Amino acid sequence: EVQLVESGGGLAQPGGSLRLSCVASGFTFDDYAMSWVRQAPGKGLEWVSAITWHGASTNYAESMKGRFTISRDNAKNTLYLQMNSLRPEDTAVYYCAADLFGRHGSTWTGYDYWGQGTQVTVAP
Repeated sequence: EVQLVESGGGLAQPGGSLRLSCVASGFTFDDYAMSWVRQAPGKGLEWVSAITWHGASTNYAESMKGRFTISRDNAKNTLYLQMNSLRPEDTAVYYCAADLFGRHGSTWTGYDYWGQGTQVTVAP
């Protein structure tokens, strides 16, 4: 059974930090590029960041550049998202998603696998 299990969400103050994790099982993790995608209350899906299967290349949505860092540990089948300088508008459910062909971006939602999401709330 394929599983992507996110953790690390919670409440953070503006300007604070959180680190999200996503543990994969049931498929060959290092065959897949990985992304983080979020959904704010009442809004659609928003792509956040992506990383290639080997971790050598990363990509970020413009508003996350310089604040968020995506990484992965293939030995642990784990994807990470370090989020710094958090803003109230970062409040959302954050999902990790896997794509065998590395597809990602603002218009791509056809990922092969999705996690169940973890809630991030940024508020004073």
